[in-house]
Amino acid sequence: MVLLRSTLLTTLLLGCAPDPEPGCINGLDLNADGVCDRESADWTAAATVPEGSDRHNIYDLSEEDLAETTAIGLRQAGAWPVNISGVMLPAESFATLFEVDTQDPERESFQTLARNALGFGTLDEMARWLGLAAYPDDGSVPIPEGVGAGDPMGMGTIDTEWGPAFSVSCHACHTTELFGHVVVGLTNRRTRANEFFHLASQFFPIFPASMYQELTGATEAELVLFQRAQTNLPAVGGRVPMARGLDTSLGQVGLSLARREDDAWATRNPAWEADPRESLFDDYVADSKPAVWWTLRYKTRWLSDGSVVSGNPIFTNFLWNELGRGTDLHDLEGWLGENGAAVDALTVAVFNTPAPHWWEILPDYPIDVEAAKRGEVVFEANCSGCHGHYTKGWSEGLTDEAALGTVAVSYAATTQAVGVGTDPQRAAGMADFADALNDLVISQSAGTVVTVQEGYVPPPLDAIWARFPYLHNGSVPSLCALLSPAAERPASFVVGPPNDATTDFDAACVGLPETPPAAWLDDPDNVVDTTIPGLGNQGHEVIVDEADRADLIELLKTL
Repeated sequence: MVLLRSTLLTTLLLGCAPDPEPGCINGLDLNADGVCDRESADWTAAATVPEGSDRHNIYDLSEEDLAETTAIGLRQAGAWPVNISGVMLPAESFATLFEVDTQDPERESFQTLARNALGFGTLDEMARWLGLAAYPDDGSVPIPEGVGAGDPMGMGTIDTEWGPAFSVSCHACHTTELFGHVVVGLTNRRTRANEFFHLASQFFPIFPASMYQELTGATEAELVLFQRAQTNLPAVGGRVPMARGLDTSLGQVGLSLARREDDAWATRNPAWEADPRESLFDDYVADSKPAVWWTLRYKTRWLSDGSVVSGNPIFTNFLWNELGRGTDLHDLEGWLGENGAAVDALTVAVFNTPAPHWWEILPDYPIDVEAAKRGEVVFEANCSGCHGHYTKGWSEGLTDEAALGTVAVSYAATTQAVGVGTDPQRAAGMADFADALNDLVISQSAGTVVTVQEGYVPPPLDAIWARFPYLHNGSVPSLCALLSPAAERPASFVVGPPNDATTDFDAACVGLPETPPAAWLDDPDNVVDTTIPGLGNQGHEVIVDEADRADLIELLKTL
């Protein structure tokens, strides 16, 4: 019976069966009351979060449905589900082209060319270049069909009318390996997803389709899919991030819109694709870190600047991703009209993603509980007004690890942006295309509204210890630096893979080591230069004395 119910749930989520009740036309209705489960969530600008609670169960599902839907949503995070995306490459022939240890001399020659032009020549090299985590073998992360433990997270396949297509998915930016643990929902400091699309837009349109077929043995259907990607890639405008792991999605959306008509459907126009309109992002840096997922449960407005003041942020993510993938918005509207359950499932999964605990990831670095208790006083005096109040287990008489845990979080009822002097370019960049986004039919039908903000949302601090480097643009390497005067923060530093806590982490200051491992210096993209406009490390000057800073950091390890 459990297997039957789980199979039915999966079928409904994938849109392969009618809804349980006709009242819910396109979406989840797991309690079969005729009302789409998403209707229980308030996505309006007037939404609030009750004090001391969160919205991790955003659709008020039963515990069983919440767990099952989260698992399905996480599988979709491993294989981008939109099977009408503008840019999709045929999975089987693509794998042949980048086959590891190929014995074909012509493919070997191509791989050498690709290695020089793209930075990778095989699928294994591509996964490393993209900075992807690998699926763990302990069952802790749901794995999409056709993928196994040890395979890269963020590279998947999606079924299309032309056959299986290669997919770069959510895990590429929002999942990472942290000291031997895979953490879903955590910023990937190594991601190059935006750079991948930028390079693809330059490389694949000039790759003769006849040569592709000759090298890979692509079927006629695969060749159609390949040529379709070639046709759509000129609609993709992108930027290479200023440092490894930063996200340029804002620029990719703005530059892609500059290649389309300025109308309610952002209509594709080959003339604009050949000669794009001027865009702020032609020479403007608005890089930011990919967001962590587990803070969404406390929020009512979205993105680092809170500029999406209404609408489901996951729906918005589908729209913005597809603008950056050259997708026709009429096609996208049709897909969304038939696959609302897929959007619902990913929404459930993202909101229900938990934050990791220090003692789970770093058991060899015990927390000084007495210092953390003193740090709680410092936090209440200096930080809680913006970042919320955390009721600790020790205040409730709990012991052991439960004492270190957080019993409740009281965050702002309505999310607000606050100006604390940090680099303004990411927030200001939204002005370039906010009106164009608001005018889109898809935005209006979903109730998505973008309002340019001044400043950034002071985020909830769950697992802040894992989110280095700090600020929205990753411009501050550690909590010690963040809690020091801006003039004393390093002007540049190196970000590398957090593999070994003994060499790749400063546990006392919580962040990057002051002296980076020598291997990190081999890649110039690992360097963060805070003198670049947009990557400035100014602002957020919460200055406490050295003893209070150490105590405060000890508390922050427990959040």
